[in-house]
Amino acid sequence: MASFLIAYATRNGSTEQVAEAISARLSELGSAAEMRPVDQVRSVEGFDAVVLGAPIYSGRWDPHADKFLRRHRGVLESLPVAIFALGPLSTTEEAFSRSRRQFSHSLAGFRWLAPISVKLFGGVDPPKRHGADRRDARDWAAIQAWADALPDALRLARAGHDHSP
Repeated sequence: MASFLIAYATRNGSTEQVAEAISARLSELGSAAEMRPVDQVRSVEGFDAVVLGAPIYSGRWDPHADKFLRRHRGVLESLPVAIFALGPLSTTEEAFSRSRRQFSHSLAGFRWLAPISVKLFGGVDPPKRHGADRRDARDWAAIQAWADALPDALRLARAGHDHSP
């Protein structure tokens, strides 16, 4: 059974909700999944893989996720890592394209990082916006499908690592 650390940064709880959904799905699939906010992760050792999630606000990936990557680089360089972000509040291709560029730009600073999977999901307005005015572009079916694929991505990463010179 694979063990996943689901580490997340969140400001208003929506990224935590996505992390919970991913953790629950991995558990349903027979993996061990442990969730923690990034600032509460003391060590990533002992896990088979790490899933890191954070929102994109004002064109920038949450800086707490950056700090997490820098703090745990030594272990993460040799551990399979999957990364997700919550981005646009609109489901238009233009909004997703803009957020993908912002997300890619954020990850480009970590040249040592070779994620086994990277995914951008839609975001949601903060809770202070109520009712019909609150936008929620999260696609729960897409989130579940991504989580479904993580155990296989981990197996492929392990197989590739086991056969490398």
